Amino acid sequence: MLSLKLAWRNLFRNTRRTILTSILISSSLVVLILVDGMTLGMVDLMVGGITHTLEGEAQVLRKGFRNNFGVEYYLEDPEPLIDIIKADDSVSGFGPRIIVGGMIASSYNTTGGLIYGVDAEQELGVSRIQEAIIEGHYLSGESREILIGKPMADLLEVELGDRIIITAAAVDSNEIAQELFRVKGIFEFGPEEMDKNLVFINLEIGQQLLGMQGHLHQIAIRFHDPETSKDTDLPLFAALTTNETEALGWLDLQPAIGGIIEMTNYSTAIVGTVLFMLTSLGVINSMFMSIYERIYEFGVAKAIGTTPWQIIQLVLFEALFLALMSCVFGLVIGYMLTNYFSTSGIPFGTAEVAGVLIDGNMYTKLAAYQFINFPVYVTLLTLVAAIYPAIFASRIVPSQALQRSL
Repeated sequence: MLSLKLAWRNLFRNTRRTILTSILISSSLVVLILVDGMTLGMVDLMVGGITHTLEGEAQVLRKGFRNNFGVEYYLEDPEPLIDIIKADDSVSGFGPRIIVGGMIASSYNTTGGLIYGVDAEQELGVSRIQEAIIEGHYLSGESREILIGKPMADLLEVELGDRIIITAAAVDSNEIAQELFRVKGIFEFGPEEMDKNLVFINLEIGQQLLGMQGHLHQIAIRFHDPETSKDTDLPLFAALTTNETEALGWLDLQPAIGGIIEMTNYSTAIVGTVLFMLTSLGVINSMFMSIYERIYEFGVAKAIGTTPWQIIQLVLFEALFLALMSCVFGLVIGYMLTNYFSTSGIPFGTAEVAGVLIDGNMYTKLAAYQFINFPVYVTLLTLVAAIYPAIFASRIVPSQALQRSL
C-alpha cells in the first residue's frame, strides 16, 4: 500500500509532463478504436455491396456456369433444390433466376448485355433491385415489363413506357428468339458496369423466350445471419451439392473481395503496432525524466535498505496509474467519436472496388471488444515500456546518485 501511495503522489509531482504523456497514450487508444471501427464499417460496406446488391449471400448453380455464363449450364430439375432451401430454418429468402446474354434494341440504338429473369416477389428478399429504381416502378409480374439501367436508357434513347426488343438464342435449339418489352423502370446500382449491361425481366417470360420452362440458371440465397454464408461446411451447402450442382457462399463467389477484406483485417494490427511503438518511446522518455529528477531520492532509498524489487515495483505502479488514467479518457473520447461517425458517417467520396460501389459516407462500427481488449493492450504496453526505466532505477548506486545530485 505504501508503494501505491508513493506511486500516485509521484505521478503528479510534474503535472504537466503527466498530462502530456497521458494525452499521448489516450490518443493512441482513441485512434486504435476509431481505426478498428472504420475497418469494420468498411468490411460491412463491401460485404453488403456484394450480398445485398445482386449476388446474394450464397448461390446454387450448375457446375461450370460461372466460367462463362453459358446458357446450356442450367438446373434441369430445380424443384427438389428449392424444397431443400425452403426447409432450412437459416434461410430468410431465395430468388430463382435465369441469366442469358443477348441484344437489347430500341428504335434508335442497339447494345449487348446480360438479361436476368427474376421472380419479382421472391427477389425482394434477396437483392436490392427495387431500392435501385430511380424512375418508374419495380416489376409487378406482368409479362412484358423490363427494368434497365440509366446508362443503357441513355444509350438506347428510351424512357418509361418505350418499347425494347430483346434478342437471344434459345437454349435447346439455338434458334434466335425475340420478344417485345416496355420499360417499366430505370435503375441505378452505382457501378457503371452493372448499370450499363444488366436488364431485368420477369422469370416466366424469360423462360418462355429461351425455351427453359421449369429450368433455372441460378438460385440466390439470403440467410437470417450473414455469417452463415461463410461456413463452407454448412449442411445446406452439402445437401445442395451434387455431381452437377454446387452451392457456394459469397466468399467463394467473390474470392477477390474476400482477399481484400482479409487484408483490411490486418490494418488495425498494423496501425496498433505503429502507435504502440511511438507511445512506448513517449512513455520511456517520460519515465526516465521522472527518474532523473528523483535520482537523489532513489539513492537515499537504496542507501537505507530499499531493495531493487521495491524500486521496480514503485516505477511500475506509476506506469500502471498513468495507463489506467489514460485509458479512462481514451475510452470516453473513443466512444464519443466512433459513436458519432457511426450515425453521421465519414465523408468518403465515391470509389469502386472490384465492382463494389463505395459512395458517400462510410459509417464506423462499435464493438464490445474495442473497449475491453484495446485498453488491456494499452495498459500492458505502458507497463512493458516502463520495465527498462524501472530496472535502470533499481540499479542506481547510492554513492553515484548522491554525487550527481550535488
